[in-house]
Amino acid sequence: MKSLEELRVIREKAKKHACRYRVHVCGGTGCTSSGSLRIIEKLEQEIKANGLEEDVEIVKTGCFGLCALGPIMIVHPEGSFYSMVKEEDIPEIVSEHLKNGNVVKRLLYEETTKTEHILPLEETNFYKKQHRVALRNCGEISPEHIEEYIGVGGYEALGKVLTEMTPEQVIQLITDSGLRGRGGAGFPTGLKWKFAAANQADQKYVCCNADEGDPGAFMDRSVLEGDPHAVLEAMTIAGYAIGATQGYIYVRAEYPIAVQRLEIAISQSRELGLLGDDIFGTGFKFDIGLRLGAGAFVCGEETALMTSIEGNRGEPRPRPPFPALKGLFQKPTILNNVETYANIPQIILNGPEWFASMGTEKSKGTKVFALGGKIHNTGLVEIPMGTTLREIVEEIGGGVPGGKKFKAAQTGGPSGGCIPAEHLDVPIDYDNLLAIGSMMGSGGLIVMDEDNCMVDIAKFFLEFTVDESCGKCTPCRIGTRRMLEILEKITKGQATMEDLDKLEELCYHLKSNSLCALGQTAPNPVISTLRYFRDEYIAHIVDKKCPAGVCKDLLQYKIDADKCKGCTLCSRVCPAGAIVGSVKEPHMINSEKCLKCGACIEKCRFGAIYKE
Repeated sequence: MKSLEELRVIREKAKKHACRYRVHVCGGTGCTSSGSLRIIEKLEQEIKANGLEEDVEIVKTGCFGLCALGPIMIVHPEGSFYSMVKEEDIPEIVSEHLKNGNVVKRLLYEETTKTEHILPLEETNFYKKQHRVALRNCGEISPEHIEEYIGVGGYEALGKVLTEMTPEQVIQLITDSGLRGRGGAGFPTGLKWKFAAANQADQKYVCCNADEGDPGAFMDRSVLEGDPHAVLEAMTIAGYAIGATQGYIYVRAEYPIAVQRLEIAISQSRELGLLGDDIFGTGFKFDIGLRLGAGAFVCGEETALMTSIEGNRGEPRPRPPFPALKGLFQKPTILNNVETYANIPQIILNGPEWFASMGTEKSKGTKVFALGGKIHNTGLVEIPMGTTLREIVEEIGGGVPGGKKFKAAQTGGPSGGCIPAEHLDVPIDYDNLLAIGSMMGSGGLIVMDEDNCMVDIAKFFLEFTVDESCGKCTPCRIGTRRMLEILEKITKGQATMEDLDKLEELCYHLKSNSLCALGQTAPNPVISTLRYFRDEYIAHIVDKKCPAGVCKDLLQYKIDADKCKGCTLCSRVCPAGAIVGSVKEPHMINSEKCLKCGACIEKCRFGAIYKE
């Protein structure tokens, strides 16, 4: 592409939709696993059968955010939100809505039908407090057609940068916006770019960390699946700013849809001259390659990621020197994650003041969270920094199901900590989370209720870290395993208070002596649960009880004789034959035979079986 004028011609053509309806069907991983591709196939058949090919356009988009309601289909221009769509629903939607203009209300997302008029999606509880910047195009455009991205302003920021700004001005603009890295500790993005730009070299690199490894996190995957060109555009801008000509996206191979759409996007960008030589006729050249990761959590650490791109075993390197001086192939390199890059084009187009107007004093803009666990509305949310955890859990998330009480939320994955109910009203930003013993991390947010054992939660994350440690440094390789062994003793009722002291000592030893952030942050789930839920640890050790009734070795299943009706259903489902009793007589559980599988509790209709 030789000029901005060519880009604007494509944009104007893309904005002209002659059809009567645009039907957006989620093509992200969540909805695809729920059968959205079959929904699209059925839609095509029904539209053809009803002769509506000229009136209806089907758009396979990225994630809408409400993952629990897939497959999702939104009909524009009205914005009718059909959720949990089944193949057998399609003929009615096509014949009633797309042919005759009558919305099928019974198939709409329930909350949009609670008023006299159908509630716009942006006014529902899940969406009304969100502000989508990184996710602005997800669910709005087809990620597999570059014209659609251009139609909503795509590559305008790159054109502006290359034709109107110097590299120094670009870096200053990003610095003034206050954008901090969205993948971990929140290092200022502009400052990182400034360091790399200042180092002279015959070759520099721009890298994108798409190796999203936190359990329960899927923010970066969704951006790549729904808006891949935003990342390509931002990386090209970064290349211009620091003087690099080559970029690499390191994406885990377990993200096949994201990989496929990145490959399509890169190919389309090269074809239009938005990657390659002489971009916009300015003489600037930049290209991007993909490198697939094998799923190692440690490769989310910047030096390990670069080592893996180089074709070596993914292990971290000592710092300094930092990547801005010696990174990929020992050349000056910047590395940002997907969400960080997704903000860049909008900051360029709207100005640093626009971005800095959102968020808090030290944490500007918005943050995407993957909301999961014990919560009604699971999915992706993007909220301004400074939004409280209570707003996310109770308003956006719809609260904890089953009338259960909120107990804690884990942010930052295995590197983060658990936030208890007493901090529900703390505004979420980088500094506040660190102050209460957690961290932002990449943005996983797992909600837990009163049925979760916090010792078991800490053990779960330590099991993950032990498996994912690369083994290069002794504190992480040996220390995490010793910590896990102590946690296992605690959950089995075999530990002493001396073990608890040893566990705490190991936590701080790892934080001080591990080579990379994986080992340095591995103790965080233990430290935070000890800080807020020490009484649960003591109950396991001293009383040999698990207050939440989770740790099997500390449980006994019992039957309340006053409630038991002798229906025999529990004895029939018990795989170990541990339940005895006559018909219409109270039953008993033989604790020596009991496997503590819970099958009896699930089947009992009278609430007679309980854990103690």
